[in-house]
Amino acid sequence: MEEQEAAQAAVKVYKALGEPTRFKIAQLLAKQPDQCCSMLGHQLEMVAGSTLSHHLKQLSECGLLKMRKEGTFIYYSPDMDVIQKYAPYLLA
Repeated sequence: MEEQEAAQAAVKVYKALGEPTRFKIAQLLAKQPDQCCSMLGHQLEMVAGSTLSHHLKQLSECGLLKMRKEGTFIYYSPDMDVIQKYAPYLLA
């Protein structure tokens, strides 16, 4: 059972990272954690706010990102345990 859950988690992570924009977001946050949506939007420039929110939600749901709410802002940081287990190349 545990092995099957680990496989499902891996599939979710790799599926999320299989989209180029989400991969780039994960790379940015691995190098510069604790950023809000607007900060990421400025760095990516080509992504609309609603699209960026969708990508961040996907990355959070698969466990790659942690969220922290401060006032009206949500800050995103990588979950280092998940990254080291499934996507250590993001840290390179």
